[in-house]
Amino acid sequence: MKTLSSTLLVLFITIASFGQQMMVKGTVTTASDGLPLPGATVLIKGTSIGTQTDFDGKFTIQANYGDVIIVSYVAMDSAEFIVNGQEHYEVSLTENALDEVVVVGYGITTRRAYASSSVISSGPTKAQIRRQNKKAYQNKLAGQIQSNSINQSLQGEVGGVTIVEGSDKSKEASRILIRGFGSINGNNKPLYIVDGVISDENLNNVSPNDINNITVLKDASATSIYGSRGANGVIVVSTKGESNSKKEPLYIVDGRPINKINNHIVESIPEADIESKKVYDHRDAKDKFGKIAKHGCIVITTQKGNFRCNNESYAVISENSFEKTLVNPLSTFSIDVDKASYSNVRRMINNGNFIEPDAVKIEEMINYFDYDYPQPEDQHPFSISTEVVTTPWHQDTNLVRIGLQGKIYENEELPASNLTFLIDVSGSMGYPNKLPLLKSAFKLLVNQLREKDKVSIVVYAGSAGLVLEPTRGNKKEKILDALDNLEAGGSTAGGEGINLAYKIAQDNFIKNGNNRVILATDGDFNVGASTDREMQTLIEEKRKTGVFLSVLGFGYGNYKDSKLETLADKGNGNHAYIDNMQEAQKVFEKEFGGTLFTIAKDVKIQIEFNPNKVQAYRLIGYENRLLADEDFVDDTKDAGELGSGHTVTALYEVIPVGVESSYLSQIPELKYVEKLKTSDYNDELFTVKFRYKKPQESKSIELVHIQDTEVSKLSQDMYFASAVALFGMKLRQSKYDNNANLAKIIELGEKGRGDDKQGYRAEFLRLVKSYNYIQ
Repeated sequence: MKTLSSTLLVLFITIASFGQQMMVKGTVTTASDGLPLPGATVLIKGTSIGTQTDFDGKFTIQANYGDVIIVSYVAMDSAEFIVNGQEHYEVSLTENALDEVVVVGYGITTRRAYASSSVISSGPTKAQIRRQNKKAYQNKLAGQIQSNSINQSLQGEVGGVTIVEGSDKSKEASRILIRGFGSINGNNKPLYIVDGVISDENLNNVSPNDINNITVLKDASATSIYGSRGANGVIVVSTKGESNSKKEPLYIVDGRPINKINNHIVESIPEADIESKKVYDHRDAKDKFGKIAKHGCIVITTQKGNFRCNNESYAVISENSFEKTLVNPLSTFSIDVDKASYSNVRRMINNGNFIEPDAVKIEEMINYFDYDYPQPEDQHPFSISTEVVTTPWHQDTNLVRIGLQGKIYENEELPASNLTFLIDVSGSMGYPNKLPLLKSAFKLLVNQLREKDKVSIVVYAGSAGLVLEPTRGNKKEKILDALDNLEAGGSTAGGEGINLAYKIAQDNFIKNGNNRVILATDGDFNVGASTDREMQTLIEEKRKTGVFLSVLGFGYGNYKDSKLETLADKGNGNHAYIDNMQEAQKVFEKEFGGTLFTIAKDVKIQIEFNPNKVQAYRLIGYENRLLADEDFVDDTKDAGELGSGHTVTALYEVIPVGVESSYLSQIPELKYVEKLKTSDYNDELFTVKFRYKKPQESKSIELVHIQDTEVSKLSQDMYFASAVALFGMKLRQSKYDNNANLAKIIELGEKGRGDDKQGYRAEFLRLVKSYNYIQ
């Protein structure tokens, strides 16, 4: 009797626990190395409720006792656990070999990955299997869908999707509702895409056995591609016949290759908008455009000449080519500590998006990572390091690394800050990855403030306004309340916002302090001054005030990278892209000093290569930072800024004298230029000069460093920097990668991984592997 009572008590407690909400906490790591896995998706099974792990792999989610939690990450097997009341859950994910991709958002993702859409594979779930007989289970193993209709196979499998069955009396077919029953215009029918073609029919006439996969797009992921037509959701169906037999050509529209999953968008361009169209068969296309066009190519030029599958904008980049040293021995450029490109590319890969080549700035990818450069030991605010090795992807060339290390200051050593937050609250910022993420990110910054710091908040939509008067950093609750009250809506008067923010910053200027405007936006300015040129003119004028600028980009779909890069470059500032809270933590906590405190401005580098030793050279990246040689000594010419603790790395690929290279073309012999005959400086490869100004001064200081001809073995950091550079070249479809494959990048990255205490290098390797899977 006593045992029965105990059993009943346990049973009662267990039943009472079900349905009880609790905060579920846990940590996600990789099985191969035990390191934290940032950016993993944590989802309550059967719902659309989820979160992501932070930089330390930790997550918190509100769930009910008994809920099943699914944890997933691109290119890894997902894992599940049941909420049973324990305080903390440890989840370890293992890498898998993926063999299927599906349409999602702007690109593709793996079947096992979770994104802003839901994917239904061709087989039933475990729950369905238990409800089916033995024959049905055997059919499942054969890859067949066991359901009377596709609509029925969706029932209960996707959060936010409802199947409405037709009545027997009306003989009405079942209907799929994605965004709910209600609709202001009475139309709540989703858009159907079958094998890339828009269909007005529902799915009841499509045989379930012909389905390869189904993707359900909801909310922003639906409207971002299909516009208002996708307002009620989109169901994308790929049939087995289509996936097995359809070999789609490459489309190049207005000079840009289009991801094949967006081919149906290209095919919908009205004929009246097309200026010219040229079709290449698979042989000619492969010869002209490479293996990416192995199934043929269609080149289209539109009347407007600016076709895009989304509304993001990037400055056009023309890759640096080899320069012959005898003709042009000098290479001059401005440093770049911006890191936005790496986090933006990371977002594209994690979302399965097509990588826009102009979105890839190789120098920003390299500079995302820290390297083991020594701290400065003299009066200058940075140290200088150089290294020369055999190029890891080309044995006939050498790779040169030039590194700067900014002096590290502890937070309490930094001068008082006068910060003006300039926040875009226009309608385009209403998405979760924009204003809500922005507010959470800024809270991390507010937590770093000291009593001697002060903060103002200016917002802009249709017009600009001051929502927080200058407030001391110790009054954090007041600052946080002002952030919490921000809401999105209206048009985007970015120019007006900039004018007001700089006025507030000037009115509260701290002499010898850190006076800075921090602009946070998706860059979509559409009222007043809005073009890249107008914004450049405006910010160059504001630069004269002595107020520095930090630019933070958020969101995607209409992200204006080119505009934000212009503002940062011309406004004595830096540019970061915040794709998740992991990146916000990196920018505002781990790199607080470098993000906000400039220790050297207008930093320029000029290298003179020795033509006795170097036949030709090529700067890898920095295409948008090149300077005329005479600009090096001109103190009126703007250049990049270096923050506390920041590192800057530049790579050159050089062709030694006497090496024959297909990269070099013959030039006519010069009549008036005497060939060098001197044997002087035979032990020197190059001389590098640096110029910089102190933050409050206008006259530059010059440093000189001479590099000898010794070719050393690759250091750990050189292995890793070369891996990142080579990956950037692959993403940009560079002609200088010597046909190196992704396995080579992974090999170099593994050799250069090192201690990697923060896990950034491990994340890079995961990105390369994920990119390999979705190709």
